[in-house]
This record gives sequence, structure tokens and C-alpha cells, in this order.
Amino acid sequence: MASSVVWVILALLASIGGFCSADPTDGFTSVPLTESNFLIQHPYNVPLRDRYSYVDGVHKMWVYSTDKPFKAGSPTKPRTEIRIRGYDYSSGVWQFEGYVYVPSGTTGFTVMQIHRADGEKPATDLMLNVYDGELRLYSGRVVEHDVYDRWMRMNVVHDVGANKLWVYINGVLKLEAKVRGVSDFYFKCGVYEQSDKNNYMESRWRNIKVYRRDW
Repeated sequence: MASSVVWVILALLASIGGFCSADPTDGFTSVPLTESNFLIQHPYNVPLRDRYSYVDGVHKMWVYSTDKPFKAGSPTKPRTEIRIRGYDYSSGVWQFEGYVYVPSGTTGFTVMQIHRADGEKPATDLMLNVYDGELRLYSGRVVEHDVYDRWMRMNVVHDVGANKLWVYINGVLKLEAKVRGVSDFYFKCGVYEQSDKNNYMESRWRNIKVYRRDW
């Protein structure tokens, strides 16, 4: 509990400029990631290569609004997403980091999620969605403006014990939010269709990392 309080204080100081040189990953250690940690979910009726590519370190993921879900019989919407596996967590402070690029002309989809692994409803504690060039918390609060056609460093910190999360864009704290409580969680990124979408949706990711807090 004490460590959670310390992290909350540090995040608050960062948000008001208390230590401008601080990086979101300070105090965290990256965990090893290999290809086996990246489970790619894609429309079940098309080959992976038709919805995903990996070239020069960039994961490119795309879907069409007419696509099938990731498995037959699923009521979910079209997606091409990386599900981080091997690092599901239910305690401690964890962090997702990646550089994301969203091309202009695409809207109405999720680029990053904190997902519950136990089948609870609702299934997520965080969805960062793109609508008309804005990155939003679900369909509500704006997290970042003018996201099209540029690379953004995204860091998402989740303190399970404190039921809180923080979202940083390019090292700047943009969102602090309360979440629903303890569960088993995992990170996802890519493209998952939402409302008011285009026919074609795409995001690109590079330098994906997962961290655990050291203290």
C-alpha cells in the first residue's frame, strides 16, 4: 500500500511539472519480449498476411468494417491486435510502452487496451480510441489531439493495488483515471473496431515493451 501511495505522489508531481526530467519508465525494469509473447488476433476467415505485416521493426495492423471477428461464432467486432501473453498480471505496477502511428483517414477504432483475462464484463479497464484525429478514453475524454500521421510514444502505467492508471504521450502525463479493481489483466494494441468507423482502419506499432516497477 505504501508503495502505491509513493507512485501516486510521483505521478502527481510529474503532472504539475514537479520533475520535468522524469521519464515514465524511471523505477521500472523491462521484461524480456520475444515473438512468442505477441499473439496476433485477426479476422478468422483471412490469412494473417492479409491484415498484418512486420517490416523494419514496424507492426502494421489493419481491418475492414466488413471483416469477420477473430474466431467463428464470436460476437465481437473486427480486429487485428497484438495480445501480450506470458505477462498477465493481477498485482503490482505494470507498464506498457510503444510507439504508435495512425494514418489520416482512419477513425472509429481502439489502438490500445488493458483487458481483463477472466471473462468479466465489461472486459476492459482502459480503451484508447481514435475518433477524427483525437485519441480518446473510450468515446469520451480527449487524451491527445491531432494524432494523425505522426509517431507518438505511448506509456500506460497500471497500479493494480491503487486501482489507478496513467497515460503518457511523448513523456507527458495526459490522463489519470480510476479503474475497477483487482483482476487478471493483459495489454493489447493494434486495431479493434468501434462505432462511427471508416471502412478501413489501421495503426502501426514499433518498439513495444512491457515493464514492471522495481519497488
